[in-house]
Amino acid sequence: MAASWVLSECGLRPLPRCFPRPRTGVFSNNPTKISLPGCKGGGGVRGIDLNVSPIWVSGAPTDRDWGLKVSAPARVAPVEDEDSGAKKINGVNGINGVDKEDKFDPGAPPPFRLADIRAAIPKHCWIKDPWRSMSYVLRDVVVVFGLAAAAAYLNNWVVWPLYWAAQGTMFWALFVLGHDCGHGSFSNNPKLNSVVGHFLHSSILVPYHGWRISHRTHHQNHGHVENDESWHPLTEKIYRTLDDSTRTLRFMVPFPMFAYPFYLWSRSPGKTGSHFHPDSDLFAPNERKDVITSTVCWVAMVALLVGLSCVIGPVQMLKLYGVPYWIFVMWLDIVTYLHHHGHEDKLPWYRGKEWNYLRGGLTTLDRDYGWINNIHHDIGTHVIHHLFPQIPHYHLVEATKAAKPVLGKYYREPRKSWHLPFHLIGDLIGSMRRDHYVSDTGDVVYYQTDPELFGSSKTKSA
Repeated sequence: MAASWVLSECGLRPLPRCFPRPRTGVFSNNPTKISLPGCKGGGGVRGIDLNVSPIWVSGAPTDRDWGLKVSAPARVAPVEDEDSGAKKINGVNGINGVDKEDKFDPGAPPPFRLADIRAAIPKHCWIKDPWRSMSYVLRDVVVVFGLAAAAAYLNNWVVWPLYWAAQGTMFWALFVLGHDCGHGSFSNNPKLNSVVGHFLHSSILVPYHGWRISHRTHHQNHGHVENDESWHPLTEKIYRTLDDSTRTLRFMVPFPMFAYPFYLWSRSPGKTGSHFHPDSDLFAPNERKDVITSTVCWVAMVALLVGLSCVIGPVQMLKLYGVPYWIFVMWLDIVTYLHHHGHEDKLPWYRGKEWNYLRGGLTTLDRDYGWINNIHHDIGTHVIHHLFPQIPHYHLVEATKAAKPVLGKYYREPRKSWHLPFHLIGDLIGSMRRDHYVSDTGDVVYYQTDPELFGSSKTKSA
């Protein structure tokens, strides 16, 4: 679930909106000490400091390093009346800018700042424990090999479907830990993050640096119609250019849930580039060697799988690895899609002057996965992760609980699962049937429905 190191989460006074394209920005190798805000005079929150290296600096020279180069943007567009704290929205005071009798407008600027949310989160939630992080890696790797050994030993068709579901879920858990490495929330050691990230992501055929950099773009631009990278909406103009088969593959479940490998190769409709190609416009020139490294690791994993297929047979390899891989892909696509779609109320997408980092982040959604919450490292606790991606996954639940009083109605309480999140299937299918495109114009837009896509007689939603 990689974007440039977040200064914004520390609540520093935002600079004017100015997000450089990924190709033009580079990173400074100079460690910088950041004092977390919360106390006047730069004292930080309870005296806690973060030593951050590197920091996103547009146009600065750099040599190759194993730096984090991750998380959210170093520069954040300001929220209106940033210094005024709680303020009037549409002339009304009160929590979330509305009084109890008014309808809540999710597209209205919030009456709080990023620094207000940051100050509400306990200081220990920011502490990264590499030993604890590595214990989760060890746990997941032992389970993965244990499941494979048990399935191969038993080798019957009663066991295989259970194995595929369990192992595919564990592959997804490995991805989430690699995702934490990409954000720098795994540890403060950039070399450790890179080594573990390559090991975890290459093992499930994900190019670590290629994905990390594009994920950084997602966090830098979450909620922005054109600039977001993950499951961003199609404009009506682009939507109308798609042929019928492409529309079906994009919006008819389960086809969209197999999209991730194809996205890695060619991105989404309306965008170009590959996560494997060092000259892709996803990457800055100084990131070329990192992308090559990750692509080489990916190729090495493919070669290993081919070699194992020759040893144990392609059918056995398909059962042990191939099917779980596609279950993992389904998990990844479902979870990432539902983090940004499928709420019972329409959520805004932004352009131009209406977008900023905070407002975009507030359109993300938490989801409850029952028993699977622990297995996939609470990645469903997604709002606080998007705003402050350096918080380790094992502190996200506590950080969210502390931040909810500040977020008010901008936090949408997830519907609780029983043991397994079967209710999310309905949310997924419902969203795919109604959330098709957004208007080509306007700075605050909402999804509209193509009534002809599934032969529906319903009119387009507002």
